[in-house]
Amino acid sequence: MKLRVIAVDKIREPYLAAALADFRTRLRRYESVDEIEVAAGRGSDPLRAMREEGERILKLLQPGDVLWLLERDGTQLASPELAQRLQALAALGTPRLVLALGGVYGASEALLARADFRWSLSRLTLLHEWARALVLEQLYRAAKIARNEPYHH
Repeated sequence: MKLRVIAVDKIREPYLAAALADFRTRLRRYESVDEIEVAAGRGSDPLRAMREEGERILKLLQPGDVLWLLERDGTQLASPELAQRLQALAALGTPRLVLALGGVYGASEALLARADFRWSLSRLTLLHEWARALVLEQLYRAAKIARNEPYHH
């Protein structure tokens, strides 16, 4: 199963870019993953920004894609649970899992409606850039768990 991460906006902080690069390198030893950045909505209207960002993300989806939306109010998973869910999707023959991270205002109604699963990394409010790094880190850990390798470091 291929993995795709779609994120709103670019990573601007060098320390976060370095963390993402590290987790990309680690993860690619186990899984095929690509990342796409879409432009953030412009202007001061949060609803319009969310709608624009959601449309950009939805245009990148293909038939057969399973969409997991990163959402604070979604379901929280322990790392072993994440590994199990990913293995189950792969066993079902899922061609691609898309993990989408909205922008600073969250996800549009259309994106929420299309999501097959809403995944919460925490009930805390996180910078969306940090959430992106955590997603890659957790995908890496899930890949290690699936292979019965130590995943605590």
